[in-house]
Amino acid sequence: MEHYLRLSLLAVLMMIYLIRPLEGQDSSNYIIPENVVDTLRTFEMPQVIVVGNYPGVLKQIPGSLTLIQPKDNIRTQPFTLNELIRRAPGLNVTDEEGIGLRVNIGIRGLDPDRSRNVLMLEDGVPLVLNPYGEPEMYFSPSIDKIQAVEVLKGSGQIYYGPQTTGAVINFITQDPPDQEQIQLRIKGGQGGLFSGYVSYGNTIGKTGFVIYGMHKRASNLGSMDFKLTDIGTKIKIELSENSRIGLKIGMYDEHSNATYIGITQSMYERGDQDFVRMAPGDQLPIRRYHSSLTHDWDISSAFKLKTTAFAYTTSRNWLRQEFSSNPSAPNQTGVVWGDTSIAGDAIYMLNTSGNRNRQFEVAGIETRSSWKTLIAGKSNILDAGLRYMYERAFEQFITGAKADASAGNMRDNEVRTGNAYSIFVQDKLAINQKLSITAGLRLEVYDYERHILRGRFLINGSNQLRDTSLVASDLTIAIIPGAGVNYNLNENATIFAGIHRGFAPPRIKDALTGEGNSLDLDAELSTNYEMGFRWAEVQTYQLGITGFFMDFKNQIIPVSQSSGNVNATGLINGGHTKHKGLEFNGRFDFGKWWQIKDSYTLEAALTYVQSTYSEDRFVGSESVNVKGNKLPYAPEWLFWGAVGAEWSFGLGFQWNSHFMAEQFTDEINSTIPFADGRNGLIDSRWVHDLTISYKIPTWGTSFHIALKNISDERYIASRRPQGIRVGLPRLLTLGADFTF
Repeated sequence: MEHYLRLSLLAVLMMIYLIRPLEGQDSSNYIIPENVVDTLRTFEMPQVIVVGNYPGVLKQIPGSLTLIQPKDNIRTQPFTLNELIRRAPGLNVTDEEGIGLRVNIGIRGLDPDRSRNVLMLEDGVPLVLNPYGEPEMYFSPSIDKIQAVEVLKGSGQIYYGPQTTGAVINFITQDPPDQEQIQLRIKGGQGGLFSGYVSYGNTIGKTGFVIYGMHKRASNLGSMDFKLTDIGTKIKIELSENSRIGLKIGMYDEHSNATYIGITQSMYERGDQDFVRMAPGDQLPIRRYHSSLTHDWDISSAFKLKTTAFAYTTSRNWLRQEFSSNPSAPNQTGVVWGDTSIAGDAIYMLNTSGNRNRQFEVAGIETRSSWKTLIAGKSNILDAGLRYMYERAFEQFITGAKADASAGNMRDNEVRTGNAYSIFVQDKLAINQKLSITAGLRLEVYDYERHILRGRFLINGSNQLRDTSLVASDLTIAIIPGAGVNYNLNENATIFAGIHRGFAPPRIKDALTGEGNSLDLDAELSTNYEMGFRWAEVQTYQLGITGFFMDFKNQIIPVSQSSGNVNATGLINGGHTKHKGLEFNGRFDFGKWWQIKDSYTLEAALTYVQSTYSEDRFVGSESVNVKGNKLPYAPEWLFWGAVGAEWSFGLGFQWNSHFMAEQFTDEINSTIPFADGRNGLIDSRWVHDLTISYKIPTWGTSFHIALKNISDERYIASRRPQGIRVGLPRLLTLGADFTF
């Protein structure tokens, strides 16, 4: 021990000698441009930006990344957020209801259910219900307010956390403009679709602000009717030359007839009941309030500090009519769907309801610092930070005596609480003009508790309701390392490689049983590798190729109702899985290449991934060994491509195509469809979209026509949560954008 302490002291003294502030030193060999490394001030608005959009960024990130810019919104005119983020390679975006109210994203073969394996952020602040205890997306940010999207995979994820298994996706909203500006966007289409967005912004003196409001609704779009409103404001204030604050406040309100029940196999094969409303009384109201306050402080030219405090609350009270596949089930309404002559195909609607009333609270504060130094004469950037986050979930299950009853008898009542502490550090050392090394470490400590006030308990062989005060708790501690290398072949070409630990904490409800016992549900752990090549001249062309390998020591397999399992709840330890594949993305602007005013673009994103169970694992009553089987909802091939043109006189068009290969929906890789529609092979599909636009720059106006699913492809989008979901048919939208 004494020898170890002496070595440690010697190492500290050497670091003190070698590390010197850059300020006042000869920085001629400081090869990383300041506007590139200054990730704390990528945008003028004080907020956390994951990657940023500045010259040279593609040469500095030791991992795969995709930046979706505002112009991509204009060209594509996406109807949903799903359409926008499909252009990023490696992402399997699964439609649920077809209109993008709930986004389901799988990364490199990971399960897309509720985007559990993705760290979802908006302006750097978490979006999910509870980032640690329930990392699920039950709503999506409004596409109308999204200005840009950052998708970061690889070792850079560990700087954000807690989820580091899949990717970080950061949605960037509109910032305050430098001068007075009004934006108005309206869109309409079939099925009573209307969308309107308006914003007003200005900068007066040292204060800038933007206020926005959005309303979207539809009365008969597929099987959906919905209305949602999203309002908010962002304010930036320059306190001094070296200090500024940013404030963001918003509210999201949605009401839809969202349901879990989908059609059966026979209903799908009939072809005339794709969008029938099987449970017309189902209702999902969602309301979210959020706020954040960020302070930037340039203590010196070499040292910068950013502190963000945030809080939000989300309520989700879901009324769902109960149903059964048992023809003898009590309390039937007399409404039957499916074919009663086929075993398991018929669905008998019940005159009872289940109300899943939930409210989630999150609050946190984090501080990030960036220190530019010299180490033994080499330029170095040391980023470090710490975060505390508090989260709480209130959950009640209320059974109603009618199909549309929102009140009744309480069956379950519990409170789940978590306290999370994080420390993270990341260091980037420039070895020479071409080579740089990035290494990071993250410590996660998650202390959680489940307090059950009422529930069902097995007493004398039967489930009985009991009031109680049962408390169970547990603790998860994880050290998450990561490292990456960048080698710049020349001004435009970069080779990168990285390795990092994938980590996701166990959900509280699944790790602690209703009887107060710990299931010893492990944290989700993996070792992730990637290596790639980027070649880019931002205005003209971009090309990226990335190979990846993800080795899961324990992948958590969802068996919740949202993942298609009716009689099971929670997650299970799924054991070892392996994911390996290749990603490609490219973009070329022939107009820029020819140096003409017109733009002719060709874009593509291609993903190939093999995701398999890599060790013996026996499932089902017949104990089937799934080793070597593919993971559910993990298609081998994904493709997104676009061809477009914009002429100097204002006319433009873009043709998009999206391909998804066939995919299995269960662990045993069933190919024959189940009668209830919940399992069976999902066939591959091609979906094509066309957008035509016309700009009048002198008026600050553009008009567009968008035709989605132009070939009217009929396909199964998902067999989750409880039955087949059919993709939306051909959809025509008309819109106009105005800027004053």
